[in-house]
Amino acid sequence: MFTGIIEEVGTLIEKKGTGSSFRLKIGAKSLVNLSPGDSVAIDGACLTVELSGSGEFVVYSSPETISRTTLVYKKPGSPVNLERALLPSTRLNGHFVLGHVDGVGNISDIRKESDSWRFFFRIPETALPYCVEKGSIAIDGISLTIAGIAGEKQIIEVAIIPFTFERTTLKRLKSGDAVNVEADILAKYAKKFLEPYGKNKGITIDLLEDAGFM
Repeated sequence: MFTGIIEEVGTLIEKKGTGSSFRLKIGAKSLVNLSPGDSVAIDGACLTVELSGSGEFVVYSSPETISRTTLVYKKPGSPVNLERALLPSTRLNGHFVLGHVDGVGNISDIRKESDSWRFFFRIPETALPYCVEKGSIAIDGISLTIAGIAGEKQIIEVAIIPFTFERTTLKRLKSGDAVNVEADILAKYAKKFLEPYGKNKGITIDLLEDAGFM
C-alpha cells in the first residue's frame, strides 16, 4: 500500500523483455536500503524488487501490468515517479493507493493559473463511477484531489500546486501524454457493498446496517 506522495523522480536505465513482460532497471538516488521482495510504486504501478544495488534496483513487470499501464511505452532515460510501500508508522499524507492501476488515461489539457496549474485528464470509463468532486485519485502514482468532473467526456480536472509540479513527472508531461489511473479503493468498496440493493432503492437505515456501516 502507498500514499501517493512521491519520494523521488527516478530514471529508467534499462528495459529488457519480450514485449509482453519486462525487467526494468531503475536509477534512484534517495530510495536506499531496498531489498529483494520490497514493493515500490513506479508511476503508480506496484512492482516487486528483484535485485538492488547502489543507486539502482531491478523489478519485473508482468503481462497483466504491461496491459494496464504506461510501462510498455517507457524507454531508457524516461523519468518515473517512485514511492516505497507504506509503513504502519508512516503519516498518511495522501490517500490509500494500492498500486493496482485501473487503466491508462491521457492528458487532454494543461492550463497555467498564477503560480499553479490545472490539469485535465481523460480517464478510462471504468474508473469514472468512482470519481467525485473533492475525492481522491492517483495519476501516475500521485495522490490528487478531483476539482471537477465532465462525465460525458470522461474528463476530470485537478489543481496542481508548485510543490507537486516540481517534485513529480507532471512538469515533464504535455497534452496527449498517457498516464496511469487508479481510482480510490474506498469508493470501489462502497459501490460494491451497495450494488445488491439496486439503483432505485436509495440509502436507508436498514441498508447501512446490512452493509456494516452501522
